[in-house]
Amino acid sequence: MAAPVARDDELELHVDSLAYGGNGVARLNGFVVFVRRGLPGDTVRARVTKVKRNHAEALAVEVLVPGHARVEAPCQHYPACGGCRFQDLAYEEQLAAKEAQVADSLRRLGQIAEPPLEPIVPAESIFHYRNKLEYSFTTTPSGPALGFHQAGRWDEVLEVDRCWLTTDLGNAIRAAVRDWAREERLTAYDQAAHTGFLRHLVVREGRNTGQALVVLVTAPGTLPEREHFVEVLRRFPEVRSIQWAVNDTPAEVTNLPSQILWGEDAIEEELLGLRFRVRPNAFLQTNTAMAERLYALAIDYAGLTGSETVYDLYCGIGTIGLCMASRALTVWGVEVSEESVACALENAELNGIANAAFYAGEAASSVEELRGRAGDPNVVVVDPPRAGLSGKALRRIARMEPARIVYVSCNPTTLAANAKTLIADWGYRLERARPLDMFPHTPHVETVALFTRI
Repeated sequence: MAAPVARDDELELHVDSLAYGGNGVARLNGFVVFVRRGLPGDTVRARVTKVKRNHAEALAVEVLVPGHARVEAPCQHYPACGGCRFQDLAYEEQLAAKEAQVADSLRRLGQIAEPPLEPIVPAESIFHYRNKLEYSFTTTPSGPALGFHQAGRWDEVLEVDRCWLTTDLGNAIRAAVRDWAREERLTAYDQAAHTGFLRHLVVREGRNTGQALVVLVTAPGTLPEREHFVEVLRRFPEVRSIQWAVNDTPAEVTNLPSQILWGEDAIEEELLGLRFRVRPNAFLQTNTAMAERLYALAIDYAGLTGSETVYDLYCGIGTIGLCMASRALTVWGVEVSEESVACALENAELNGIANAAFYAGEAASSVEELRGRAGDPNVVVVDPPRAGLSGKALRRIARMEPARIVYVSCNPTTLAANAKTLIADWGYRLERARPLDMFPHTPHVETVALFTRI
């Protein structure tokens, strides 16, 4: 049967709910239309952008009747900036939608009829919560500027005067670097033409230590007046590390080797009473306050008594494993990023933790070797990327038969798929699960889940 709509049709639609990923869900005589910029309760005029057999996608071009949950967004760049999706959705509704999406994924994809879901943990602050931001340079009539890619556009960067997700310090550092670039008459990189020099600015903050790290990313060439660049940033007493990285490829990446222009090679952050060294490319949850809530929940789910061998897979800079170490017999961490492993080893030493060891390697291929060295784990903690655990990783973990698997997920759909396999094929039960809102005003939601062996 042909779809009842065609591309570029304009429709009047009533949005019922939010789908995972943030688009509104509307129905036209039963045919599903996913509406970007449509919020629950809205009646909108929407232009169809894509038609498939079972659904269509559309963009809301006018809100005819706002829903009860629609509020005024405080950011002057919203919604053109691609950083936030839901500043105009009341926060209580954001929480409800995220909690519902986790529950729906576990029911529909995980085939768990009644998921043991605990209430979502709300963010401690819904603005100014990020400890790391990556800005792109762009060209304006006044000279180089910094901002974010416009929603849905890879080739257009929107200049930002004030970002509501960072701190006053972060905004001030960005403005100071913009002014330096204009004084030096430098050019912003053009992603379409592959010309220009300035590409990105990365700002990391230790929110509990008051320390900041800044990385300038450029195209190949000589950094002019680097002493002036350092001087500008040293005016901020919080800045402890100033670094420069060169990107010689068209790819929009910042995860690059860097050289120190001034200061230390890392900054420190404090989580649950421990100190952690953080280098430019090391992984750390970008919401410090909620990371502490996340780790505390993972520790609670692990149920440690002091006699357990813990595997911390996808361990990053060792945060979760080191926070568990005082409650375990031994902790063994695995992480593919060598830079993160170097940080994890330093962090164990920094905190005087002798019962934790860390190794660089891909989790799925490293588990068997680790098992030969450390013995069978009682508890396995996993914090995989959005794709979830691969089939190989899942099989190798399950074959070790740990009594508990603590799964930290940033994607409820892949969590649900992994849950289905653990339950159906490997004799595990989903004991508890709890979502956390790490990223207000975005569709993303973290979940901590506990699987126990039956």
